[in-house]
Order: sequence, then structure tokens, then C-alpha cells
Amino acid sequence: MVTTLQSKPPAAAAPEPWTTSAVTSGVAKTLAQHHRTVVGFLFGFFLVLLLYTVLSGQVGSEDAIVRAVTQPSTPAVHTDQRGRTTSPPASPTSMSRNATQAVHGNGHKKDASEKTGEDTKDSGHGTDKNNQEGSKFDNLEGKNNTEQSSEPAVNDASDRIEEELIQHDIDQAGTRNKTNHKLGTPRKPICDLSDPRYDVCEITGDARAMGTNRTVLYVPPVGERAGGDGHEWSIRDQSRKYLEYISKVTVRSLNASASRAAPACTSRHAVPAVVFAMNGLTSNPWHDFSDVLIPLFITARSFEGEVQFLVTDLQPWFVDKYRLILANLSRYDVVDFNQDGGVRCYPHVVVGLRSHRDLGIDPSRAPRNYTMLDFRLYVREIYSLPPAGVDIPFKAAAAAGAGVATGEQRIRPRAMLINRGRTRKFVNFPEIAAAVEAAGFEVIPIEPHRGLSIEEFSRVVDSCDVLMGAHGAGLTNFFFLRTNAVMLQVVPWGHMEHPSMVFYGGPAREMRLRDVEYSIAAEESTLYDKYGKDHPVIRDPESIHRQGWQFGMRYYWLEQDIKLNVTRFAPTLHQVLQMLRE
Repeated sequence: MVTTLQSKPPAAAAPEPWTTSAVTSGVAKTLAQHHRTVVGFLFGFFLVLLLYTVLSGQVGSEDAIVRAVTQPSTPAVHTDQRGRTTSPPASPTSMSRNATQAVHGNGHKKDASEKTGEDTKDSGHGTDKNNQEGSKFDNLEGKNNTEQSSEPAVNDASDRIEEELIQHDIDQAGTRNKTNHKLGTPRKPICDLSDPRYDVCEITGDARAMGTNRTVLYVPPVGERAGGDGHEWSIRDQSRKYLEYISKVTVRSLNASASRAAPACTSRHAVPAVVFAMNGLTSNPWHDFSDVLIPLFITARSFEGEVQFLVTDLQPWFVDKYRLILANLSRYDVVDFNQDGGVRCYPHVVVGLRSHRDLGIDPSRAPRNYTMLDFRLYVREIYSLPPAGVDIPFKAAAAAGAGVATGEQRIRPRAMLINRGRTRKFVNFPEIAAAVEAAGFEVIPIEPHRGLSIEEFSRVVDSCDVLMGAHGAGLTNFFFLRTNAVMLQVVPWGHMEHPSMVFYGGPAREMRLRDVEYSIAAEESTLYDKYGKDHPVIRDPESIHRQGWQFGMRYYWLEQDIKLNVTRFAPTLHQVLQMLRE
């Protein structure tokens, strides 16, 4: 309205050709002034009206916002027919606190973090409906399963991965708490499918674990059953969610009718439980730690041993090999969940293992801000190795007055030289060992194997100042080194510097070890003799990697061995020696 007035100013009076007198001119000026006065009045009137309208709308909006914000925080109190005061049903937002609250039979809630010390957060919900067949409890959900199945399922694996990655990006943008649950639906258990590495479900309350059909049920309290639909998730209970070797575990939140028909407990436990798988890529030490032991540390360490492990696809060799770590993380017997025929009831169950990255911990996401240094010191304590304040053996011996051994012969730093048994092995191992010794080290040659006792081997590694080997699982023994010891990694041919740093170099530095890397030349690779200098495997490794990971794996991880040029390698050994003497 104001714009209209401004866009059409009053037209000036046209000159009157029939008069030129002063009187007529004065009348014209008077009329023009009158018009301007009227227009100014109208403009001011509409401006005041517009300002009033805007201010009234803002006041109304602010009142509405205040009412919307303050009303949920002051719920109405009602009185029933018997004079008892009651509160309205809990909102879905308040129910989402299940991740950090334990619900007891008397209706009171206790913060689970007070008992476990675990930092937990509300996370997005997801439902995997592709794996609902084969469970003995399909009939417990009644019509609810039929209603759920009406939602289109994602059958193509690539589409499913893309959907979940997109959902993860959305969650990271600040919409993590928005879910597809209906209003009034219980928010328990929380199953978080948003992470690209792992899926995890966490139940606080009445959790019932049944190993024979790999199922964990959540039976909600009576007050939370009304109007709620049951939900089901099916996840791989390890740190690699897309690894096909791992069978799935079903997690169900029961509705009212299904809760009444829930199987009775055959045993009750006062401590939490963690359900996880031991199979997958295990039997390789790097994967043992990266896929199971570090994720288990992240997931269960904050329970301070007051937790029981329910293991799917239990591997007896794994339990035996890492028994000290498992026994320290849990004071209770490991349960072979696949063979367990009872109904175990727990107040808190975690299904799956949290994982941040390959062989790594993100302190910002870990309970109590755990780090890789914390994990290394934890492992060393378990195996009764010297505490963090003890220097590397070379300097500790010198400080103790053992600087001179015999005559003028000074004590030498000790280097463990690891030779792989199959791929990426040193084909001139004796020559390399002699070169390391000639550089001024005491050499401990070793070829690790699966049956090696960790208890004994950890003490040998601890006695060394340097752990040296080609990029591979044998370097995982750096957990047993002391602070400021050196990991010397020989990087194979084929642009392997990045994975070498990601898988070993980075973690070593996070654990306060010193990382030194020696990248071999093309002539030091057996691929050079096999394919020749003009083959793309030698001439253009990047072209091999562009064809897909399987091609890089074939040539540079599986086919390649190493013939180290000891003359070219000598300056690196000298560098390590100087680092140890500093």
C-alpha cells in the first residue's frame, strides 16, 4: 500500500493557457500545497497502520513461542476418580532417555551412567526389515509386523548402503533425534544404524537374551506398552556391519500383547551384558585387535569388569589366545551364545561393538575419552609389563650403570626383526639381519605364528627398543613396546605409503611410539623381476589402484616379496640409532 503511494506521486498541476495573472497563480499554488498535505497525511496514516500490524504479529508470535516452549516443561496434573494425582503419559522425547536410564519395577529411574561410567547419547533409530524370517517369536507381534511390512524394504545392497550413508550425513547435520517412530511409540531399545562402520543396539530395562535363535527382546514396563507398536532390528554384532561372514542378531521391542506372551527368564543377572561375534576376519592379529579387541575395549571398558560377554560364533582359539584381555574386561564367564538354550535376563544389554576407525580410537566419541595410548598401557598392564614411567630398555640399562658391558663394548639397543611367513616376506632375511647388527643393534629375529603365546612373546617385545618388519600384521605387536620405542616399517612397492601410515604409522604415534618408514625402490620388489620395469605394476602403480582395490591387493599385498637393498637401507638404520640415543 505504501509502495503504491510512493510509485504514483501526485501529478503537478498543468499550466493553464487561458490566464497569466498573479491571482490565478496563487490559487494554483494553494491547491498544490493542499494536495501535498492530503497525500502526506494518507502516507503517514498507512505507515502507522502497517507498523501496528507488524508489531501485533510479532507479539502474537512471541506469545505462541513462549507457550510452546514453556508448556511441555510444566505438564498438567490430573486427579482421577479416587482422588489420586496423575501425570499425563510420557512424551516420546522423554522416553528417548532410555540410553542412559535403568527402569526398575517400582517405576523409579536411575541414571545408568552413575553405575557404569559410560557416556551415552541419544541416537537415531533404524529398522532393518529384511531379516525377520526364521525367528520363533514372529507371532508375538500380532498385527504390528503386518503394518511394518507395508513400508517398502530396501533389497539392493548398494541402495541400502547409500541410504544409510545419507541418513548418517543427515544425522551429522543435527537431526539425529528425528525418527520415523509414531507418536507415543516407546523409544526402547535404541538401535543406531547410522554409523558407516557398525550397528549397535542398547537396551536398558527388562532385556531377555535367547541364544538358540540369536534374539534379544526388550519387554517394556506396563506403563509404556499402551498404544505402542513392536519394532525389530537385525544387525551384525561386530564392528564391520557389511561383513557377510557375520550372522545377524535380532533385537525386538515388544508391544503390549507380545509382552504378556514373552518367554519367562530362566536366569537373572545383576550386571549388564554385551553381545558380540568373534568370527569374521579374525585369526589375523591386526584384525583381532582392530575388529574385536579395540571395539570391545571401547564398548565394555567403562563397566570396570562388571559385565558379561555373550559371544556369537565363539572361537575357542580366540578365547584362549586373548584370555587375559577378556578376563580383565569381564569378571564373568564367557557365554557361548549360539549354544545357550536359556532365557537370560539382564538390566542392560549392548548388542554389537562400537568402532571408530581401523585400529584406532576417537577420544571424542569414546567413554571417558579413552585414547590409543590408554589402550596400549591397558594391554601392557594386563600382561604385567613395566609401567609407563619406565624408559626404553636401552636407556633404562644405561641409567642403571650398565653402559659398559665388556671392555669398551657399549650395550647395544635391541631390535626385533620380524619376517613374514608368506606374502611380503624378506627373501634375503639373513643379509638384512647381518646389516642391522652391523649398524649397531642386537638383533632378535622372529617369525610369528598363530600358536605363539602372547604372555611370553609380549615380554620379548617389551625388552626391545625397535620393532622392525614389512607392512603387515606382525607389526601389531607394537602394543607391547615401551613409550618412545621405535616401530620401523618397511613399506612395499606400489604407492603403499598411505595404508602404511593409516594402519600402523598413525596408531603408533597416537600411542607415543616413534614411527620410522622406509619405502623400498622398485628394484627391491620381487614384482620387478616378475613383470619387468615397463609393466604398469612397476611403471604406474596408480593405474593398478584405479582398476579397483582387488587389483592393488593382488599385486602389492599378495604377490609381492621384498629383497631389501641393505646399502640403501643403512641410512635409515643410522637414523633410528640416533633417535634412540637422544
